Amino acid sequence: MLVWAIASQKGGVGKTTTVASLAGWLEKEGLRALVVDTDPHASLTAYLGFDDEQLDRNLFDLYKDPELDREKVAQAIRHTRFKGLDIIGSTMALATIDRQLSGRAGVGRILSKILKFVDDDYDVALIDCPPVLGALMVNALVAASLVLVPTQTEFLALKGLEGMVRTFEIMGKATNGSGVDYIVVPTMFDRRTHASNSSLDFLRIHYRDHVWKGVIPVDTLFRESSARNVPVPLMDKKSRGAEAYRELLCHCVRHELQACPDKVTPAAAALLTDDTEAEKHPDHEKEIAADMSTMLSAEEGA
Repeated sequence: MLVWAIASQKGGVGKTTTVASLAGWLEKEGLRALVVDTDPHASLTAYLGFDDEQLDRNLFDLYKDPELDREKVAQAIRHTRFKGLDIIGSTMALATIDRQLSGRAGVGRILSKILKFVDDDYDVALIDCPPVLGALMVNALVAASLVLVPTQTEFLALKGLEGMVRTFEIMGKATNGSGVDYIVVPTMFDRRTHASNSSLDFLRIHYRDHVWKGVIPVDTLFRESSARNVPVPLMDKKSRGAEAYRELLCHCVRHELQACPDKVTPAAAALLTDDTEAEKHPDHEKEIAADMSTMLSAEEGA
């Protein structure tokens, strides 16, 4: 199972929209997806139609439990109304988690342990992070093989990105040099404005290979989808925003085939055989085929 954290130290840049949109595409493509809402505001939980105060068990219950097992984790997972898309919901009580876990050994790896119990049940797990550096974000970064950093194409969001990159550097030192693998995702891009274009140029100059070559455009359908509690790809897969997230999803899977092919399920890898995606990236066809062959051979020999 792939685990992706969606994180930024600035609010309002599109974290929850990114999680919901990627999850929507995973569901639409027939993949098994688990989303984990680690933000005490519980925006993702609400986005997918749940009242955080009405959940019998949630992420807070799992964090507090010193003796986790598969059954306890399963009890905290809720099926959404979209087939194959499940959620571990949030609650406002998560805002107290740093105090609750103070002094407890291994507090930064609790989420990794939680996800390990369901490793074979899903193709991808997506973690929505709070915009604050604390135990919740650290847990998400440690658990993830890849971190997506949505960055609105405007000046203040660029400052938030600087903070995230510094956090990644600190994490690298704390984990004996094993750096954080991250991709910057330009969001809310409006090609008509100078601010968006200059911000995008800045990102590509200063963060280079870490910046996704695409953009998530401004699309009014994002607001409508959250109001209807339906991810954009499940409302209108042909919309500009939905198509952009489809490209991002394929980019991330392709990236993971290079970085950690053993975690990419055959179902996830099959996304890259789509004719449309192949036309957009004709130079990568042989490379993708070779990666898939290696991954499947490793499975057979295991």
